[in-house]
Amino acid sequence: MSKLTDVPKRILIGRALRSDRLGETLLPKRIALPVFASDPLSSVAYAPGEVLLVLSIAGVSAYHFSPWIAVAVVVLMFTVVASYRQNVHAYPSGGGDYEVANTNLGPKAGLTVASALLVDYVLTVAVSIASGIENLGSAVPFVVEHKVLCACAVIVLLTLMNLRGVKESGKLFAIPTYVFVAGVFIMIAWGAFRGIVLDDSMRAPTSDFHIKAEHQGLAGFALVFLLLRAFSSGCAALTGVEAISNGVPAFRKPKSKNAASTLALMGALAVTMFCGIIALAMVTKVRMAEHPATDLIHNGIAVGSGYVQNPVISQVAEAVFGKGSFLFIILAAATALVLFLAANTAYNGFPLLGSILAQDRYLPRQLHTRGDRLAFSNGIVLLAGAAMLLVVIYGADSTRLIQLYIVGVFVSFTLSQTGMVRHWNRHLRTEKNADKRRHMIRSRAINAFGAFFTGLVLVVVLVTKFTHGAWVALLGMCIFYATMTAIRKHYDRVAEEIAAPDTPSDDSVRPSRVHSIVLVSKIHRPTLRALAYARLMRSDTLEALSVNVDPAETKALREEWERRGIDVPLKVLDSPYREITRPIIEYVKSLRRESPRDAVSVIIPEYVVGHWYEHLLHNQSALRLKGRLLFTPGIMVTSVPYQLESSEAAKKRARRRSEWNAPGAVRRGPVEKRPKEPSHK
Repeated sequence: MSKLTDVPKRILIGRALRSDRLGETLLPKRIALPVFASDPLSSVAYAPGEVLLVLSIAGVSAYHFSPWIAVAVVVLMFTVVASYRQNVHAYPSGGGDYEVANTNLGPKAGLTVASALLVDYVLTVAVSIASGIENLGSAVPFVVEHKVLCACAVIVLLTLMNLRGVKESGKLFAIPTYVFVAGVFIMIAWGAFRGIVLDDSMRAPTSDFHIKAEHQGLAGFALVFLLLRAFSSGCAALTGVEAISNGVPAFRKPKSKNAASTLALMGALAVTMFCGIIALAMVTKVRMAEHPATDLIHNGIAVGSGYVQNPVISQVAEAVFGKGSFLFIILAAATALVLFLAANTAYNGFPLLGSILAQDRYLPRQLHTRGDRLAFSNGIVLLAGAAMLLVVIYGADSTRLIQLYIVGVFVSFTLSQTGMVRHWNRHLRTEKNADKRRHMIRSRAINAFGAFFTGLVLVVVLVTKFTHGAWVALLGMCIFYATMTAIRKHYDRVAEEIAAPDTPSDDSVRPSRVHSIVLVSKIHRPTLRALAYARLMRSDTLEALSVNVDPAETKALREEWERRGIDVPLKVLDSPYREITRPIIEYVKSLRRESPRDAVSVIIPEYVVGHWYEHLLHNQSALRLKGRLLFTPGIMVTSVPYQLESSEAAKKRARRRSEWNAPGAVRRGPVEKRPKEPSHK
């Protein structure tokens, strides 16, 4: 690594950590909550608005269904949290839904869950960042005008923060997450006090607006379908719940207990915040519409394209705290920031799941290795790239992106809970202890209800959101599934092909003879060194090989060879079409055909240069030849390097770099105090 790249790397992500420092990166519960639960906690900033947006299709009269939808979301949240508490105790290794499904339902189910989670993690980043940009854009016009650019910049910033390591990023994320949670609870409490005790009339800025219903007077199946669609949109509040079960290894000991406690606390906070915002939205008469420019009516006139529809949470905060008040500004800033940080749930879940899948040979092995800061750097970068691609394609529009959302997470919920039911059934067949059996039966009942409920929601989500964009998420899952299946087949095929046999084979049998060939273009120092090395190998036969491209040069080479009296026979291959690689390949293959049990060693003299541009001027023929020889069985290729002066200069530069430490690369201990010299009086 050159000094030019090492300095920025150390400044951006910090000094490298030793592998034995992994324990220092484990998280206490107070840091684990914002790291793993920022997504479900922050979703209360947009989930209530999604419910009202869907209900607005039937007009303001449909808003009175929102409390019942909130109750259904709450029941679902408690069911999922209770179910996942069983998961973290039964499977503390960090495989989460993937490990549960893979172990109990088979590899295909496990791969389906993994595909769903990978898609959902990418969407979590895209949706959270887009929503945060829209919240921030209501206050900063520049952000709205350059949504895609700003969203990509935030993704890059989050990527750098996570490359510094889970614990450090968690500390950075903890403050805004806790400020957001505290701000929402203060808003709910103050709103309740003003409404119940002081009997104040709190009005949202859109309370005087009317909604032009797209479908007036819905009833029967159409109304049920609308309510189910609103419920499926409200289920966005559950995204990210599974990240805690995937991240159990990142917790401090006792890992399972701490993860279960964090999960319960997250569920309680998210449910309270979601219900509180829905209730205040009803009291303050918030009005939302899918197409605000035409469907929101003020004083009998449509608000027009210049109107910016603020999120529900900001409208409620303005009604409760007053526009421009200190608490309103704090909550608005914390909301925008926590929506950006909500993507951190995916930044912790995606790389860890990618590492487990790489270990199981479903993804490239590079995803299993940790980076300088003991984070799964390759997975973090891959997630950032995929999320930026989505943001660019969908123009950082959260309303369009959120239609792709939720499908993946409910696929994983359903298969995971079904797998847990089979897990308990398997253990109940062998368990004799009465107390343990009672605990298992209770856990099985919780997981069975969770599987039924989440499966029902999955059907609802697929039916109501398929044409609105859910098909894109399903397509992404299919692509991930097919790609991972192909990768696994490749790794399995390679492993089978290179496995060492128990009995002697051609690979372990000593070749009958070794035929060495030194490639020669002209006589110079690299050629003489290659010939000396070849003589040292004591091959059965040794010859020098040249290709006749220019007759004059070939004649000069023969004369020089004879004049020097080199005792290695020189063979010259004719090349009427002035090719170099093809004649050598054909000659080597002919040797193999004559004696298939012989090994042929091709020795190539090469220059070692010190600058990148010098590579363009040297060794090009050698590179092409080596590339072809690698595909020829029984051929060994040996490079004999000859260092030019520029390489010696490069070596000195490398030595200086190895002795140099980038700022922050090494942690130095405290300076020892020098003993005071005795005073001479």
